[in-house]
Amino acid sequence: MTTDAATFTRHRPLLFGLAYRMLGSAHDAEDVVQDAWLRWAGHHGTVDNPAAWLTTAVTRLCLNLLDSARKRRETYVGPWLPEPILTTDPATGPAAAVEERESVSLALLTTLERLTPAERAVYVLREAFGHSHAEVAAVLEVSETASRQLHTRARRHLATVPTVQTAVDVGPLLARFVAAARDGEIAALEELLADGVTVVSDGGGKVSAARRPVVGRDAVARFLIGVLAPSRFRGTGIAAEVNGAPALLAFVDGTLVGVVCVETLDGRVTAVRIHRNPDKLAFLAGQVSRSPELSGRGS
Repeated sequence: MTTDAATFTRHRPLLFGLAYRMLGSAHDAEDVVQDAWLRWAGHHGTVDNPAAWLTTAVTRLCLNLLDSARKRRETYVGPWLPEPILTTDPATGPAAAVEERESVSLALLTTLERLTPAERAVYVLREAFGHSHAEVAAVLEVSETASRQLHTRARRHLATVPTVQTAVDVGPLLARFVAAARDGEIAALEELLADGVTVVSDGGGKVSAARRPVVGRDAVARFLIGVLAPSRFRGTGIAAEVNGAPALLAFVDGTLVGVVCVETLDGRVTAVRIHRNPDKLAFLAGQVSRSPELSGRGS
């Protein structure tokens, strides 16, 4: 099979999904996919298995980026969160099944930062895309035994990732959560929070955000009421599914200024992740503008 544009376009969502899970950055994932396209278009030979060729190219490009990305995050101002994406956008790769949503959860992507680049590659290829150890070994140019060892180490590191419910199950809970915070009903809000609930807010030093996680029902309830009270937030909020979890998209004069992602389990909110860094909102804002369900609702 020749390296035609139609073949690359057909595989593009899967390639973006792979790069995003590897890097935790939609912006960097787009750059990797574009670089893979240039290599694909410049490859003048015949490719018998385009999916394998492209998967290998994207994985190796991501591996080249991961070390430098980790160094940048060491100097990041305040807590770092992965870039948010709309999981309902088919252009971002597979996220239809529960397992696919879990593989882009903010909790998992944040925890993946603990892994070495090779461990992360093996975990993503195995768990999110179902590749065999023989296939993974070929991509990474290691033995199958090494692939199995990397996978075992990765799973051990990720054993503490919390289980969360998917967005389709908790829409009503999100509505009650937001209403209690906007109305300043601290008792009603605390009823929705798990005992060890945490809030992580990512402003990247570019906008105001908590520099440390907020922990505990009372502290979290008071913090969220301060953030979402009408006296502080005078924009528009709309519900969406972000990284497989229910989320509130916050707009001011039609511009996306924040995303509040809510993780839940057994009817209680276990974690809240707030994205405010404008650089990290750009990709999601583009998704919103292309979404028939969401476009225009933030105006």
